[in-house]
Amino acid sequence: MAELMVRDGTWSFDGEGIRIVPGSERGVHKLRQDLGELTVPLVALAGIAHEPGRKGGRLRLRLRDGADPLLQVTGGGLPDDANPYQLAVDTARVDVAEYFVDAVRQALLLEQVPDGPCDRYLLPGPPVPLTASGIDGVATFDGERVRLEWRWNTSETKRQWGPQDYALTDLEAVEWRPPVGLESGFLRFRPHGTKERLKPDHDPNSIELWGFKKESGTTALLAAAVTARLPHPSAPAAQALPAAAPAVPAVAAAPPAAGPPPAALTAAPADDHDALLRRLRELGELHRDGILTDEEFAATKAAVLRRFDTGG
Repeated sequence: MAELMVRDGTWSFDGEGIRIVPGSERGVHKLRQDLGELTVPLVALAGIAHEPGRKGGRLRLRLRDGADPLLQVTGGGLPDDANPYQLAVDTARVDVAEYFVDAVRQALLLEQVPDGPCDRYLLPGPPVPLTASGIDGVATFDGERVRLEWRWNTSETKRQWGPQDYALTDLEAVEWRPPVGLESGFLRFRPHGTKERLKPDHDPNSIELWGFKKESGTTALLAAAVTARLPHPSAPAAQALPAAAPAVPAVAAAPPAAGPPPAALTAAPADDHDALLRRLRELGELHRDGILTDEEFAATKAAVLRRFDTGG
């Protein structure tokens, strides 16, 4: 177990994934605190680096393209202090940060984790329900439907359209752009067949964003939560809306003389990525306790990692 604890938060690595807990002190970005604790599975990582700085530097995770719905929908628009995959490192903890980097890199090498793009999300996205406010409207998402309601200062165009309500099956994509200078940002929901792109202040499918810290952070989380439940942009064309992950395949049974395989090797439902992470931890414990042989552990672990990477 490698662990790095600083004011900005705590990262711990158990060989299977990096558990990220944001700091609770003042100065930690609200988006990271709202997102809360999350675990990045090893198979979602393309790399890790410690970037030295005058005050200790920064630890930075590089995720595989398409692995995370938050990075997918924000497209590099998150500032460093809002990015959950970066950690400001104090000068006194630089040695620990470098040890942490070495531990993760060694695991990536040993497990031969590919660093190419994904055709499915390997992280589940922010938890729901979520409510996010913009300048001229409020968006809510309960996991199944999105609703936009307008504020008193919305444009007459939007007011004439009235509140908007979408089922996930109505939507082709979600777009999120942060404000830049004097130009407003937006959170836009794109229904199937929509071709015309209106300015955010006149688009009934958008809410307008000004400033990052006040409202844009929560809108990014809501955009990511919806994105996680839409088909992955790189998925095969025939793929439907994401469903519960299939059962983890069982490893081949041991030779007859060894008796039936342990119960932990049989297939079990995996409703989400957390279930797969739990399975990896359980396998590690069974291996440490001597219940699984080295061969059984390696084969079953490989099957779970393939489930993360390919979805079956």
